[in-house]
Amino acid sequence: MNSQPAAAQAPVSDAVRWMQIVVGIVCMVAAANIQYAWTLFVPEIQATHGWTRASIQTAFTIFVVVQTWLTPIEGYFIDKYGPRVIVGAGGFFTGLSWVIDSYAGSLSMLYVGSAIGGIGVGCVYATCVNNALKWFPEKRGLAVGLTAGGYGAGSALTILPISAMIHSSGYQATFFWFGLLQGAIIIAAAFFLRMPQKEHVKASTKVAQTRRDYTLGEAIRTPVFWVMWAMFIGTVTGGLMAVAQLGVIAHDLGVKEAPVSVLGITMAALPFALMLDRVMNGISRPLFGFISDHIGREATMFVAFTLEGLGIIMLSKFGHDPMMFLILSGMVFLAWGEVYSLFSATSADTFGTKHAGKIYGVLYCAKGVAALLVPLGNLLMEATGTWATVLYVTATMDLTAAACALLVLKPMLARHHARNEELARREEQGDIARAVPVGAATGTANG
Repeated sequence: MNSQPAAAQAPVSDAVRWMQIVVGIVCMVAAANIQYAWTLFVPEIQATHGWTRASIQTAFTIFVVVQTWLTPIEGYFIDKYGPRVIVGAGGFFTGLSWVIDSYAGSLSMLYVGSAIGGIGVGCVYATCVNNALKWFPEKRGLAVGLTAGGYGAGSALTILPISAMIHSSGYQATFFWFGLLQGAIIIAAAFFLRMPQKEHVKASTKVAQTRRDYTLGEAIRTPVFWVMWAMFIGTVTGGLMAVAQLGVIAHDLGVKEAPVSVLGITMAALPFALMLDRVMNGISRPLFGFISDHIGREATMFVAFTLEGLGIIMLSKFGHDPMMFLILSGMVFLAWGEVYSLFSATSADTFGTKHAGKIYGVLYCAKGVAALLVPLGNLLMEATGTWATVLYVTATMDLTAAACALLVLKPMLARHHARNEELARREEQGDIARAVPVGAATGTANG
């Protein structure tokens, strides 16, 4: 009984803390291919089985929906059992999904594999982000950004090997062996993950952070939670629209096959843009996360969301030029990827880290809502006959969220933290037995 407190109070070096981030990035890179390498398998699956492309892509939709909407449940298990168990389970399901895909002789079996993959990747993604939040409160934006960046850009390391193996050995063998490899890497890395004790970390001196750990019920009863949720939807919709429809937009703008030359490299505009966008998406998360650690989350949100909105507007006006299409799509992705570092960091700053898995899990469901809005872009385009209308709508959502960051979210968070500090001060002085988090719907807090 006496050894546990001593161990909890033992100092932890920065090298130990950064090792948790490195391990998290390794897990994210190994899990990313289910999403980012999927497009390489679709033509091969279609040629082998003769299924329609739309029915094959339904598997991808199932993956995204499961990966997103189960995050609150996974967050509950993260907070209860810790990162090692959940990431280990995530590695098992991630590998299993690709093994199932390798044997899938029917669409239903392919869909089962995708659902299992959604569970596995959700466990890995949510846990690694949650762990980064807890280990680096003073560099929360950077730590989460690096971790999420591993998922956004990590697949660049394996796209070429996967593509080569598909052509040399077939897609089934590629699914099978890469599934086993990636699952094994995640499971092995999971053994090095652990949660910090409070004595292991220090709070930020530049960003306001609560000293109180909200429960999920308390958090979702605060107005600030729903403001962040609405802003998340507004900003992530444009990026998802670009991810899902960039090829169609490039075709309609007449630049899909147009050659573009940069630094002696000449490629068609669309594949060049897809490659650049993946890099920008990965850079965005640690870059804006780092900036937010120094100038604040709300100011960084304003800059990034404004940049994304302006990029989308200019894409609609100047995207007919192949070079401008390349530059502006990169600008959009650079300003979009940061949502996954800024909102997770702001959530932990606002509601504490004890229940961060569950709270950010519910906030992350905003991505699922945004994904349901993406198909409406096609309907709007068909109704108006131009992508300009769609792009202007998404840009308006981005610019509205940017304005809200400074005009709504910032003053709300200032009041939120001020009241929490006052309650904490009174509690320390013995004026009240237990402080009630501000914004709860009732006068009592959950236990």
